[in-house]
Amino acid sequence: MGQWKALPETIWRKAVDYWRTLWVRVLLMGALALLAIGLTQLISPLIPDELSAFVGGQAADRLLDIIANAMLAATIFALTVMVSVHRNTASQWTPRVHRLILRDPTTQNTLATFIGAYVYALAGIILREIGIYSDDRALVLFVMTVFVLILIVYALVRWTLHLQTFGSLIDTTRQVEEITVRQFRERLETPCLGANPLREVPEGAVPVRTKKAGYVSMMYQESLNAQAREREIEIYLVAPPGKFLHMNETMAYVTGTDEVESDPDEGRSIGDMLRDHVVVEDLRTYEQDPRFGLIVMGEIGSKALSPGINDPGTAIDVIGRIARILSDFEGEGDRIGDVVHERLYVPVMEPEDLLEDGFGSIARDGAGVIEVQQRLQKILKGLMSHPDPGLSAAAKQTAIIEFRRAMQGLKFDNDRLRLANSADDSVVEAAEEQDQSA
Repeated sequence: MGQWKALPETIWRKAVDYWRTLWVRVLLMGALALLAIGLTQLISPLIPDELSAFVGGQAADRLLDIIANAMLAATIFALTVMVSVHRNTASQWTPRVHRLILRDPTTQNTLATFIGAYVYALAGIILREIGIYSDDRALVLFVMTVFVLILIVYALVRWTLHLQTFGSLIDTTRQVEEITVRQFRERLETPCLGANPLREVPEGAVPVRTKKAGYVSMMYQESLNAQAREREIEIYLVAPPGKFLHMNETMAYVTGTDEVESDPDEGRSIGDMLRDHVVVEDLRTYEQDPRFGLIVMGEIGSKALSPGINDPGTAIDVIGRIARILSDFEGEGDRIGDVVHERLYVPVMEPEDLLEDGFGSIARDGAGVIEVQQRLQKILKGLMSHPDPGLSAAAKQTAIIEFRRAMQGLKFDNDRLRLANSADDSVVEAAEEQDQSA
């Protein structure tokens, strides 16, 4: 039995992951360019001689030369811009946004278009030089080349408009917010990645340990559940996406078998099968990990509060964006009816962790900035009325902690009064009681 089940969901997710890489789009555009050359060769004999003589081969040659000369320089320029934006955003905001910049679809499509057009022009020039396209059969090549030029102009205009905001603070925070919101919605549509909520590991479960250190970046739960069903086991994935695993640390527990590292009847051990389906890498990724997006948002706001930048407005904006992300939160533990992968168990997202990921660094670094603390207390006050009871209670507890921290960081009495007026009355009372009992 193979290590993978060829499920449509797993194949689709792998295809989407590959599609987000630059080299796949470049190869695809290059292949389309060669296909276009082949189509011109097939269509040319079907064109009447009267129409074929309408355009000479020299016209096509000039267009091909223009494309070949311009696209090489344009590709180098586009790569230079991408690298420059990548470095600037990493140094000004946070290095954790570099994957978003590298996977920017507009930039990738533009680079793929430039390189594909370059391949098309080179192939056309070569075919003209060896006599495949004679002057009396150059009409289709000319028309196809004009179409390629139109595609290049469209890509240039679209990319120029994109560069007006590409890498800016607003564009960067918006990208992080959009991908985090998307991951949150996908997670909440299939709570616990479609698995059962993991509350506790049963006694007697056999641990499966990782063979390398790193972050859990991806789980292929569809094929993993199919494997578990075939082997008649249940898998408790104690290391969800985003968790850092040390060498030889337990990544999952298995019930239904006493042996996970050697299983000659199946041909491949359960431990190896599990490690194949749970990807461990050196970096965290946004896919399947909504908490990572919140952490990145918090880092952007925290970086803006550093003395070298001193931009409380950015921190205030980030606080609002985090609140919008959390507004759709629903507790996963009680949604039993949404279980799709009945033999898998995955930990639920805890609201306390989400609030700490988003607001923790901003609250710490902005403890002495009254504008930031006022905004934070107002946002937490709003989250305290959230319909999810878990998030509401966690928001109140976070508000109390950050109120106490801010009261110690603010030196001016009037600022403390302003903060108390911004916070919820129950938060102020609870904080005063904790200070008195401390």
